[in-house]
Amino acid sequence: MPTRPDEPTAQTSIDTTRIERFIAHLAHERRLSEHTVRAYRHDLTQIAVWLADQGEREAESIERLDEAGIRRYTAWRHRQGISGKTLQRELSSLRGFYRWLLRENQAVANPAVGLRAPKSPRKLPHTFDADQLGALLDPADEDPLMIRDTAMVELFYSSGLRLAELVSIDLGDIDMSEGELGVIGKGSKSRRVPVGQKAREAIERWLAVRPALADRDERALFVSLRGGRIHPRTVEKRLERWAVERGTSQHLHPHLLRHSFATHLLESSGDLRAVQELLGHADIGTTQIYTHLDFQHLAQVYDQAHPRARKKAAKPDDRT
Repeated sequence: MPTRPDEPTAQTSIDTTRIERFIAHLAHERRLSEHTVRAYRHDLTQIAVWLADQGEREAESIERLDEAGIRRYTAWRHRQGISGKTLQRELSSLRGFYRWLLRENQAVANPAVGLRAPKSPRKLPHTFDADQLGALLDPADEDPLMIRDTAMVELFYSSGLRLAELVSIDLGDIDMSEGELGVIGKGSKSRRVPVGQKAREAIERWLAVRPALADRDERALFVSLRGGRIHPRTVEKRLERWAVERGTSQHLHPHLLRHSFATHLLESSGDLRAVQELLGHADIGTTQIYTHLDFQHLAQVYDQAHPRARKKAAKPDDRT
């Protein structure tokens, strides 16, 4: 099938010299995470390939891209069905790249400044309710791997951790007596989160059997059957199995537990700022997705609290 004029091809030859210099700057000077650096490279290389495929209709290279060209690229991606969140990330990558080009005197303006991606409908996160989670967490198991898995689930739900944060925890990061945990989140930002009593009890059980699995010098709190730090994909697979063995039909994954943590805490406290801090969100707008309280619950609160909503006691009928 012939390629459309605006569709990038794998055969396109492009010069990514400046992109790679920028990537080196991100990795070595700004010390961004490997995941973030990889996302920058992917976004910028994809844009460069698209530009090269446009021939004379666009600038010669990504370094000479103008605002109109960025708008055409964004429109093409939008026609592909790419989400507004992904497009916003790509525009952010371009803005960062041009800031660096300006610093290096390789550009005279930042054409991506002020551009915004089309908004996509925001999906509400799925959650477990508290009773569902309680039923899943109650059964005890003496198998060391199941003890480990239970401790991971408890910690995910107790502290609202991301998957990358959980697998990076070392033994020295958690203070069992104080019930506190130090984690490194996105952008290498550190924060301290509380660890609930149930999670501490589950971790204590895991620590009792951990020496039988862990390599002698391994610092990771959670280890695999091979003795080293557990891999994120292993955690995902184990949580899937863990849920199936406990008879739930709902797919269990780390972010579902993080969503449940945030939703339950916000429903109980109403303190959006505190939930933002606990989740490690830089922007409170990200946290606001958890304000999706059940409408029936809201209606019940309204009926009980609003002076014009409360039902008045029936007055005797004067006609009787």
